[in-house]
Amino acid sequence: MTELTQTAYPPHTLRAALASGQMNRRAWLITGMLVIFQMINFADKAVLGLVAEPAMRELGLSASEFGFIGSAFFFLFAVSAIWVGFLAAKVPTRWILLTMGVLWSVLQFPMLLGGGAAVLLVTRIVLGAAEGPAMPITLHHVHGWFPARERGLPSTLVAIGSTLGPIFAAPILAYIIAHPQWGWRWAFGFLGLVGLIWSTLWLVIAKEGPYSHIKGKHQEDALRAEGAKHQASPKDRASIAEKSDSLKHVPIFRVFSSSMFIIATLAGAGCFWAQGFLTTWSPRYLSAVVSLSPEMVGLVSTFPWLFGALTLGVLGYASRVMMRCGLSVYLSLGASFGFVLILSGVCFLILPHLEGYAAVSLLVIAAGLAMTFPLAPTAVAFCVASKQRGAVMATLTAIASLGGIVAPVMVGMLMERAGYVQMVKGGPQTLEMSKRLAEGMNASFDYNSSGALLTVRYDFF
Repeated sequence: MTELTQTAYPPHTLRAALASGQMNRRAWLITGMLVIFQMINFADKAVLGLVAEPAMRELGLSASEFGFIGSAFFFLFAVSAIWVGFLAAKVPTRWILLTMGVLWSVLQFPMLLGGGAAVLLVTRIVLGAAEGPAMPITLHHVHGWFPARERGLPSTLVAIGSTLGPIFAAPILAYIIAHPQWGWRWAFGFLGLVGLIWSTLWLVIAKEGPYSHIKGKHQEDALRAEGAKHQASPKDRASIAEKSDSLKHVPIFRVFSSSMFIIATLAGAGCFWAQGFLTTWSPRYLSAVVSLSPEMVGLVSTFPWLFGALTLGVLGYASRVMMRCGLSVYLSLGASFGFVLILSGVCFLILPHLEGYAAVSLLVIAAGLAMTFPLAPTAVAFCVASKQRGAVMATLTAIASLGGIVAPVMVGMLMERAGYVQMVKGGPQTLEMSKRLAEGMNASFDYNSSGALLTVRYDFF
């Protein structure tokens, strides 16, 4: 009975782990740690938007100045992502992840200790550099723990972690910000403490997986055994992903100049634009459009990320089913990603014509659908050799992150062009200023939706 149970499900799957209890538990423990890692990563981004109003008032920042600080997070994001992506071909990714975790934590404390606008700017720039490689390196590391045809589920879980961060963190951080004994500076301190706890656990738990590109003898044995199993099973030969780890190196320029890479990068830029808006301006938009309390703003700010997590989960499961049925990566991942971006672009296009809770609801859908960016590097990863995978995913993420640079400062400038002026410390937000704030943000939605729809048009036609 035990032997039958162990072979009832494909190996290296979550169902096999639950059924037999003998699967590599460390693979799923590592996956869980990386999910938390991604949650911390995106909570670090979201905190700036949550502290926007009290920070702008205390530090005396205008909308364009605060938008510039929001954009500053991405100044070195691309450079570090590319550099670390190439470094990952030679250095075990567990050490790269540990270094990032420690840096994220340490960089939160200067604001807790009373830093001003200049300190906030510098720490956001350095934090962006430390977080730039997060998504490609976590995907690269988790791929080392599973054979190619079973990477869909853990990759999706890690990607969902990036949307769960603000969902869990926003209500907690909003409570801390609103608490009179703590305030907005302790939001940074809280994230720093959480990051240090994660880094300590990762130091104890982390290892390189049996399918890592940096292979020891036990890893090479695992790959040979997996290869023999694929040759013996006619069903496995139908899988489109089984040869992913045996692909040969090609000149990196050919990858970067391919239509696949270019389209994925342009589409990703639109996704990062939405992330830049959510992490910098979304709380201000919510308070202006529907006049929510700080605690409610923290709660409602999680809705786009929650919708994005659900969308990623559905698409991740659907893509796994399609690939196991022998469908191409383009149909299983690429076309699915393109379809949801079309929906996102249409929603952003309609958004400026709505008001109140209808506008908030459509923003949740539009921005949530844009959270599916991790599907792009996952799809590209199937098409390159294992040692090139980290560099390619990192470069894709890095160039796409330029959308995150544009969004915060672009929105701030459009707000000021619409006549918005930040109230002085302690002053109320007037109805007229709220209307001008919404007008500037609505103009930015028009620009983003037009670019997203144009990019996806080239993908399909």
